[in-house]
Amino acid sequence: MQYSQKVLDHFMKPHNVGKIENPDGLATEGSPACGDQVSIFLKVNPDTQVIEDIKFQSYGCASNIATASIITDMAKGKTIDEARQISWKAAADALDGLPPVKMHCSVLAVDTLRKAIRDYEVKHQLANAEEFSKDTIIEELKKVIYPQVGEDIVTLKMVKYAGFEDGVAIIDLEIPKFDKYRDNVAEEIREHLEHYPEIKDIKITM
Repeated sequence: MQYSQKVLDHFMKPHNVGKIENPDGLATEGSPACGDQVSIFLKVNPDTQVIEDIKFQSYGCASNIATASIITDMAKGKTIDEARQISWKAAADALDGLPPVKMHCSVLAVDTLRKAIRDYEVKHQLANAEEFSKDTIIEELKKVIYPQVGEDIVTLKMVKYAGFEDGVAIIDLEIPKFDKYRDNVAEEIREHLEHYPEIKDIKITM
């Protein structure tokens, strides 16, 4: 697998590694059992809303570590509103690109940063806790990357239907049986949805 020099640099000597005691915002996304996990810790100036310090802890591959490193670099010194606008594509571009099969690492890093910001906002009464709905499922599906091209399955119109009924998330995908990434996509969908307590079961049809 071909990595850019920037990916290798951030993997070998990652920036902002560590933990902040009593962080203002904290989030952990992913799962070591599935291969990738990132935790992000924030220290935010309450007057300016600027992220004054940010640290991460990571479990996973070179891309996972590199994207967490670059995301924390990009967010440090920005306001929480500015940091929230950092996209997974911008993070990948800052690393001079990622292999398509590793684009999900960039999504994971950005998602964790946004969840940490949300955690800060909820704790400081700047936002209400999000209510779960069908839209929540769709937003999570936008974070599921099709490995062959490095784009999400919603943009690629692979999602024919997404619904939520009686605690069951129902996802209907248009992916041929011969597609070698079929199982990978289904597994990633489950990873994104299974941590929601509102979801008791996930049914995926293809």
